[in-house]
Amino acid sequence: MRAFIEAGTRVVTSYPGSPTPEIAEAIRAIPASDRPFYFEFSVNEKVATEVAYGASVNGHFSTVFFKSVGLNVAADTFVQLGLMELTGGMVVVLGDDPGANSSQNEQDNRHIAAMSYIPVLEPATPKEAYEMYREAARLSRDRRMPIVLRLTTHVCHQKQKVGFGPWSPAPLDGTPRFDGIGAGYIPLTSTVHPLKRRALSKLSAFAHDADSSAANRLDDNGNRERGIVTAGLPYLSVLDVLEEAKRKLDILKLGVVHPLPRGLVKSFLATHGEVKVIEELDPFLENQIKALACDERLSTRT
Repeated sequence: MRAFIEAGTRVVTSYPGSPTPEIAEAIRAIPASDRPFYFEFSVNEKVATEVAYGASVNGHFSTVFFKSVGLNVAADTFVQLGLMELTGGMVVVLGDDPGANSSQNEQDNRHIAAMSYIPVLEPATPKEAYEMYREAARLSRDRRMPIVLRLTTHVCHQKQKVGFGPWSPAPLDGTPRFDGIGAGYIPLTSTVHPLKRRALSKLSAFAHDADSSAANRLDDNGNRERGIVTAGLPYLSVLDVLEEAKRKLDILKLGVVHPLPRGLVKSFLATHGEVKVIEELDPFLENQIKALACDERLSTRT
C-alpha cells in the first residue's frame, strides 16, 4: 500500500479474494478520511476494472487488484485496456495462485495479458513488489498504457522489511481530462485496427526498453557452461537449491516477463553452453526463449 501512496495513486478498486486481501486490509486500516486515494470494493471484478479504467481516462492514476480467477470476470473489459489511451495510467495487480491454494484452478494469467498486449512485471519479494509497482506506475503514466503487476500466492504472503521512499502529499486536481473523440475509445469495426496498431506500437516500444529495465537482474557467477533463466518466486527456490552447490550457476532473473527482453535473453543464451528455464505453471517463458534461440540460430542447449 505504501507504493500506492508514493506513486500518487488516486483511485484503487478491488473485489476480495485470496491471495490479495492483505492489500485491502492494509488500506482499510487507514481511516477513509486520511487516505490520499479513493478506495472501493466493487460488486465484482469487471466493475472494479471499469471504475479504475474510468478514473485513468479522466487523467487520474488508478489501480485495480483481485485474485487469479477474478480476471475471468473482468476479462470483457480487461482485454480492451491495451487498445486504450490511458491518460492517467493504470496498474492491474493480479494475485495468481500456483498450487490452487485457494482457487478452483491454477490459471496462468500471463497468457491473457499477452493476448491483450499488456506488459507484465513479476516480483519475487515484497521489496521487489514495492519497487516494481512504483516503476509500473511511472511507465504506465509515461506510455499511457496499462501494466500488470503479477503477484503469486507465496509472494503475497511473504514478510520483509522494506525501506520506504519519500512522499509529498499533493491535493487532487479533479479537472476532467477525458477526450473521447481525440484519443479514440470505441473498439468497434472501423476503429479496431488503428487502436490495435497503437497498442502494438506501445508494446514494441516497451519491449525495446525491457532489456535495460532495472526489474531484471543477472547473477553472474562466472559459469559459462550452464545458466538458468527464471522469474518471480521460482528465483528464490533456485537460490535455495543452489545454496550448497559446489559450483554456482549464472542466473538471469527476469522482472519483465512480457514482452520478453529479447536482447538480454539472447546475450545470456549466446554466452552459455546450456540454459535451463525454471518457471511455475505453463512454459510461457520457455517456449519464447526456445523460439528465440531457434530464430537466432544459437547453439545453446535449452
